[in-house]
Amino acid sequence: MLEQLFDLVQQNSQQAVVQNPAVPNEHNEEVMNTLTSSITGGLQEQVQSGNIGGLMSLFGGESGTSAASLLNNPIVASIATNAIGAIVQKFGLNSQIAGNIVNSVLPGVLGAVIGQLNGGGGGSSVGNGFDLGSLIQTGGGLFGGGSDEKGKPASGGVDLGGMLGGLFGGK
Repeated sequence: MLEQLFDLVQQNSQQAVVQNPAVPNEHNEEVMNTLTSSITGGLQEQVQSGNIGGLMSLFGGESGTSAASLLNNPIVASIATNAIGAIVQKFGLNSQIAGNIVNSVLPGVLGAVIGQLNGGGGGSSVGNGFDLGSLIQTGGGLFGGGSDEKGKPASGGVDLGGMLGGLFGGK
């Protein structure tokens, strides 16, 4: 769920955000919220543009899980660009500082998600309980439509949770 994604952002933000003198302490949580929103918004954008194969490749770990390989992935690069822009706009930090924050946090978060999805036990809920399917279906359709009261994808939505659940052995 979103809380789990935010927890991953928090875990990976200690040095880049909390201990960063360029980020005023009163903005630490807001910066982490902005990073979380940028990640979910970037993934939503990929689904809406039809790049399901790219997402499945990313979450399958096909482009690797090192910081350098993740940042070279076009999906991750797009998320990073949007996150940097949002941090610059909202908090007035210069783009180099915002870039350092994003480049420090984003690969760790996505690497953890990929590791948890592929780390054993099968299914889309592994490790610390990260459930990508729930994240995708949260909030009435984070990725376009969500589920109706019977659990079926609502009209206009993509059941990416089901697709990824199938890919990773669950659902």
